[in-house]
Amino acid sequence: MSIWITEVEAPPGDGPTLAVKDIFDTAGVRSTYGSAVFREHVPDTTAASVSLLERAGYRMVGKANLHEFAWGITSENDHYGWVPNPAAPGRVAGGSSGGSAAALAAGLVDAALGSDSGGSIRIPAACCAVVGFKVSFGAVPIDGCWPLAPSYDTAGPMAHDVEGCVRMMEAMAPGFARTETALEDLRVGIAWTDLADPLVAQRVQEAAAYFPSAHAIELPLPDGVYTGFAREVVEVHTDVFRDHEDMYGPSVASKMRNALKITDAEAEEGRRLRELYNERVAGLMEDVDLIVAPTIPWVAQPAGVGDLELRGRMLSLTFPWNAVGGPALALPCGTAEDGLPASVQLMGRPGEDALVLAAGRLLESQMRYESSR
Repeated sequence: MSIWITEVEAPPGDGPTLAVKDIFDTAGVRSTYGSAVFREHVPDTTAASVSLLERAGYRMVGKANLHEFAWGITSENDHYGWVPNPAAPGRVAGGSSGGSAAALAAGLVDAALGSDSGGSIRIPAACCAVVGFKVSFGAVPIDGCWPLAPSYDTAGPMAHDVEGCVRMMEAMAPGFARTETALEDLRVGIAWTDLADPLVAQRVQEAAAYFPSAHAIELPLPDGVYTGFAREVVEVHTDVFRDHEDMYGPSVASKMRNALKITDAEAEEGRRLRELYNERVAGLMEDVDLIVAPTIPWVAQPAGVGDLELRGRMLSLTFPWNAVGGPALALPCGTAEDGLPASVQLMGRPGEDALVLAAGRLLESQMRYESSR
């Protein structure tokens, strides 16, 4: 079990301590991308998002473990150890930013940097009962982050509360400015609770009820889009996989072999269907400002089941907003099945990161007030 791939001594100062997912380059500090191929890789430059956080006073204390090459949802890493879940021992930490979420849940850091291409911030945030924010595509610089699927990739904040994510956004998202709103001012749709386990669905419905206008809407899931995503992964990995296939872990190697079978026509169809999905969602969101949904449809699942077995359902409610490119916030919303935490997801239009975070701060405050009564 390992939360860290590389620990470092925090620089002097009293700024927040920071875990950096080991998918981001850090000058002079080993950056493995969770892969045996890059076990001894030490870059000369630091990823843009990390540099911006450091300039704002954040102090990196280590490179957090992750699912190999950020392509997986368990963070059970064959090369650097499985990431434990401090919030739910014996359960997966989620992935691919599992080490970042676990470091927060264990109280080892004040803040963490993750990446999200299909749910890789929100899934571990849900499993480990912390807060994670998938930014709008392009809102945070992605330079210096090993790509997964470039048109889906985002870098984003993880913290103990929504305010922690807001502060990280102020440091690393050019042009970001916090805003204020009121729960009663937001037009809110509720989606996908029918796809979740009963107690998870109940907790999400209870969270949604804090928004006076909340009402059920029909929000489709994207169909046929994944072939375009997988083709992007192949284009990143073609040379590395050809030369080092034997150094890939079983789950990522299996996904690579399947992705290599995708034809040009299938990849193009996936891209076309993504465009159609985005048009459909944009039309639906003319009538709502925010969509409330489960982050994942269940609680953290038992460790050892495996990424290939869990990924279909685990990704089902996070991947759509990567296809859309809009902001999505995951935050804990109470206890569900097996006495484990549930997570609610707030999703907004592309570019409306500040609004989603403002709504999240209000919702978090209301839920904490009610739980303390």
